[in-house]
Parts: sequence; C-alpha cells; structure tokens
Amino acid sequence: MAIIGLIGSGRIGSTVARLAIHGADEALLSNSRGPETLRDVVASLGSPGARAVTSEEAAMLGDLVVVAVPVKAYPLLPAAALAGKLVLDAGNYHPPLDGQLPELDDKSLTSSEYLRRLLPDAEVVKVFNNIFFKHLLNLSRPPGAVDRSTLPIAGDSAAGKRAVTGFLESIGYDALDYGPLAESWRQEPGQPVYGTPYGSVDDERGTPAGSGVIRAAVAAAAR
Repeated sequence: MAIIGLIGSGRIGSTVARLAIHGADEALLSNSRGPETLRDVVASLGSPGARAVTSEEAAMLGDLVVVAVPVKAYPLLPAAALAGKLVLDAGNYHPPLDGQLPELDDKSLTSSEYLRRLLPDAEVVKVFNNIFFKHLLNLSRPPGAVDRSTLPIAGDSAAGKRAVTGFLESIGYDALDYGPLAESWRQEPGQPVYGTPYGSVDDERGTPAGSGVIRAAVAAAAR
C-alpha cells in the first residue's frame, strides 16, 4: 500500500485522495491553514485511510506527493521535506491569481520547471492539471475497460514517470508520457489537451478520452 501525500486539498487534491483510497492507498491531506480545517473533507472521504496532517508531514511521509496549490504558493512549499521525493505537479499558472512571473510570461520556463527550480532535490512530474476535477473522479475506469481514459504526463526522470504511470493505473487511468518538463507547456491552459478532450464541464460525467485522442491533442499544441 502506497502513502499519497497531498499538499493542497481542494478540488483536485481531494479528488486524487478519493481515488487513491478507493484503490486501498493511504492519503495524507494537508493545506496551508492546518489539519484542523480539513476535518470535514477527511470525513467526506469516509475511509480510515484518509487523514489530515501538516504540509511537512505530507511531504515527509508520502511515497509520492501531489502538489495542488496556486503557483504563487510554490515558494512556500516545504522544500527540505520534499528533497528526494517524487512530486506530482497539478498546478496551472494564472496571472490574475498568481501575479506576474516574468519567466513564465516570456515562456523561458514552464510552470513545472519553475517548481523544480524551487525544489532542486525533488523529481517533478506534470500531471492532473489538465482535467476538470469532476471528470477526474467520474472517468476513472478499471484496467482493460474499453472506455478507459488517458492523462498526459511530462518529466525529466524516466523512473519518476514510471512510478506516476503506475499510480495512475491504480486509480483508473492510463498515462501518455510525451517528454520532459520543458515540453510540459503542451498541457497547460489554452492548449488542445487542456480540458477539452474530456468533455464540457457542464457534463459532470465527462467524455472518455483514450490514448489516441490525448496523443493527437498533445501533438497539436502550439505556443
């Protein structure tokens, strides 16, 4: 059984936790306000495998750690506790929320490369940022299902991407590894693979999107 640390337990973070504990993993949820503010979220998951902890504890105890916080909060992450960890970056850069970051504005860095620069001793893989949280929950399918969906991933560590692929498989998804973090702009907001392949947000059930659909969408990306 794997321990999944979650830094940020909002819509995407809590959805990943729900999928993980359904697959018999343990989920350690955290946020910037402290474990006591997550009591209702943990209770809603209805499993002894879910508990609230501090961000440092989620980082230290997690076998892999999902970071689902605004990009402006990246400098506040517990870098020392994340050293040597596999970090799954679910974030998206939104200037109205995050403020202006020149290296992201001029596209000299992707948001995931920015995170890796702040966490130089961690392995960073981009995943979960391109799908609506309700679609993430409702499109999960068992292995072998003909309507199983695929999520794109990018990262610089082959071993890290294999581990993320295994985790995605355990929560009901296939993975498409399309390259390094420098290419992760391909799944950022405004690109063809961002949201659209999984259907309208008005339909909570979502539309299954297999590897062919996701591969084509990633390939169609343009800066």
